[in-house]
Amino acid sequence: MKKLLILAAAASLVATMANAQTTVITPGTTTGTGGATVQIEPEYRTKIKSYVTEHKIRPIETRERIVVGAKVPTDVELEAVPSDWGPSVTKYRYVYSNNRVMLVDPATRTVVHEID
Repeated sequence: MKKLLILAAAASLVATMANAQTTVITPGTTTGTGGATVQIEPEYRTKIKSYVTEHKIRPIETRERIVVGAKVPTDVELEAVPSDWGPSVTKYRYVYSNNRVMLVDPATRTVVHEID
Protein backbone atom coordinates (compact mmCIF):
# COMPACT_ATOMS: atom_id res chain seq x y z
CA MET A 1 0.00 0.00 0.00
CA LYS A 2 2.87 2.36 0.84
CA LYS A 3 4.48 1.73 -2.56
CA LEU A 4 1.18 2.44 -4.30
CA LEU A 5 0.89 5.79 -2.51
CA ILE A 6 4.45 6.76 -3.43
CA LEU A 7 3.84 5.71 -7.03
CA ALA A 8 0.63 7.77 -7.19
CA ALA A 9 2.42 10.82 -5.74
CA ALA A 10 5.26 10.46 -8.24
CA ALA A 11 2.80 10.13 -11.15
CA SER A 12 0.98 13.26 -9.96
CA LEU A 13 4.25 15.19 -9.79
CA VAL A 14 5.23 14.10 -13.29
CA ALA A 15 1.84 15.15 -14.65
CA THR A 16 2.14 18.55 -12.98
CA MET A 17 5.62 19.08 -14.38
CA ALA A 18 4.45 18.15 -17.88
CA ASN A 19 1.84 20.90 -17.75
CA ALA A 20 4.31 23.55 -16.61
CA GLN A 21 5.82 25.91 -19.16
CA THR A 22 9.27 24.87 -20.23
CA THR A 23 12.12 27.02 -21.44
CA VAL A 24 14.45 25.65 -24.05
CA ILE A 25 17.69 27.47 -24.61
CA THR A 26 19.82 26.68 -27.60
CA PRO A 27 22.37 28.98 -29.20
CA GLY A 28 20.47 31.99 -30.55
CA THR A 29 17.02 30.81 -29.38
CA THR A 30 14.95 31.38 -26.26
CA THR A 31 11.36 30.46 -25.58
CA GLY A 32 9.55 33.33 -23.93
CA THR A 33 6.23 33.51 -22.18
CA GLY A 34 3.04 32.11 -23.59
CA GLY A 35 4.91 29.99 -26.11
CA ALA A 36 6.19 33.05 -28.00
CA THR A 37 9.57 32.15 -29.42
CA VAL A 38 12.07 34.94 -29.95
CA GLN A 39 15.04 33.91 -32.02
CA ILE A 40 18.01 36.24 -32.01
CA GLU A 41 21.18 35.24 -33.81
CA PRO A 42 24.49 35.99 -32.05
CA GLU A 43 25.48 38.74 -34.51
CA TYR A 44 22.23 40.61 -33.77
CA ARG A 45 22.82 40.26 -30.02
CA THR A 46 26.15 42.02 -30.57
CA LYS A 47 24.43 44.79 -32.58
CA ILE A 48 21.84 45.29 -29.85
CA LYS A 49 24.49 45.56 -27.13
CA SER A 50 26.53 47.96 -29.29
CA TYR A 51 23.46 50.10 -29.98
CA VAL A 52 22.81 50.59 -26.27
CA THR A 53 26.43 51.58 -25.68
CA GLU A 54 26.85 53.81 -28.75
CA HIS A 55 23.56 55.66 -28.27
CA LYS A 56 24.10 55.94 -24.50
CA ILE A 57 20.62 54.64 -23.78
CA ARG A 58 19.62 55.62 -20.24
CA PRO A 59 18.08 52.83 -18.22
CA ILE A 60 14.54 53.29 -16.98
CA GLU A 61 13.75 53.06 -13.30
CA THR A 62 10.65 51.37 -11.94
CA ARG A 63 9.49 50.31 -8.50
CA GLU A 64 9.32 46.67 -9.53
CA ARG A 65 12.08 44.92 -11.43
CA ILE A 66 11.22 44.28 -15.07
CA VAL A 67 11.58 40.58 -15.90
CA VAL A 68 10.49 38.18 -18.63
CA GLY A 69 6.80 37.41 -18.26
CA ALA A 70 6.00 40.61 -16.35
CA LYS A 71 4.01 43.51 -17.71
CA VAL A 72 5.78 46.82 -18.18
CA PRO A 73 4.02 49.64 -16.29
CA THR A 74 1.88 51.92 -18.48
CA ASP A 75 3.91 54.99 -17.50
CA VAL A 76 7.04 53.48 -19.10
CA GLU A 77 7.54 54.47 -22.72
CA LEU A 78 8.24 51.56 -25.06
CA GLU A 79 10.89 52.33 -27.68
CA ALA A 80 10.73 51.16 -31.29
CA VAL A 81 13.19 48.39 -32.15
CA PRO A 82 15.69 49.50 -34.82
CA SER A 83 15.46 47.45 -38.03
CA ASP A 84 19.14 46.45 -37.84
CA TRP A 85 18.39 44.40 -34.70
CA GLY A 86 17.14 41.64 -36.95
CA PRO A 87 13.89 40.61 -38.61
CA SER A 88 12.72 38.41 -35.72
CA VAL A 89 12.41 41.32 -33.28
CA THR A 90 11.04 44.23 -35.32
CA LYS A 91 7.46 43.56 -34.20
CA TYR A 92 8.45 44.20 -30.58
CA ARG A 93 9.32 47.34 -28.62
CA TYR A 94 12.05 47.55 -26.02
CA VAL A 95 12.98 49.05 -22.69
CA TYR A 96 16.45 49.23 -21.19
CA SER A 97 16.51 48.35 -17.50
CA ASN A 98 19.11 46.88 -15.13
CA ASN A 99 21.75 46.74 -17.89
CA ARG A 100 19.46 44.57 -20.02
CA VAL A 101 17.42 45.16 -23.12
CA MET A 102 13.93 43.81 -22.56
CA LEU A 103 11.85 43.03 -25.65
CA VAL A 104 8.19 43.81 -25.06
CA ASP A 105 5.05 42.74 -26.90
CA PRO A 106 3.43 46.15 -27.52
CA ALA A 107 -0.11 44.71 -27.60
CA THR A 108 0.10 43.28 -24.07
CA ARG A 109 3.12 45.19 -22.67
CA THR A 110 4.52 41.82 -21.58
CA VAL A 111 8.28 41.25 -21.59
CA VAL A 112 8.97 38.35 -23.96
CA HIS A 113 12.78 38.27 -24.02
CA GLU A 114 15.77 39.60 -22.11
CA ILE A 115 19.10 40.43 -23.74
CA ASP A 116 21.91 40.78 -21.22
